[in-house]
Amino acid sequence: MAFVSTYLNFMGQTEEAFNFYADAFDTKDTLKIMRFSDMPATPGAPEIPENELHMVLHAELTIIDGHILMATDMLESMGHKTQIGNNTTISLNLDSRDEIDRLFGILSQGSEQKAGMMEMPYGYWGTALDKYGIRWMFNFAPRGN
Repeated sequence: MAFVSTYLNFMGQTEEAFNFYADAFDTKDTLKIMRFSDMPATPGAPEIPENELHMVLHAELTIIDGHILMATDMLESMGHKTQIGNNTTISLNLDSRDEIDRLFGILSQGSEQKAGMMEMPYGYWGTALDKYGIRWMFNFAPRGN
């Protein structure tokens, strides 16, 4: 089932922020957290330093009327830094690779800041900053993921 969510980036504060949001929205029972240490190593990907393995790879929390907040801790070891423009993303979670590719093609036109569509352990994924400075994330997870 396709849905749109809001994706947030933090510098090591995802768990703290999401516990705060869970209390604020009284939805602690919907909080899910996956750490970098929970993810198998991807061949060819840079190794994550020991001091960052406890950080949050992915968090999810349902807030109002089924809207889902998602987040990750950006990694200093990878040169990541949050700033206005990369701290909030509109995440499109769709049912078809064709639809993901279509929207990625349109929204990434002229973008110099993008990660093209690629296979990841959790599905087909990419990001792009559109011509208006809005950051989009594109996700397709085959059934069963």
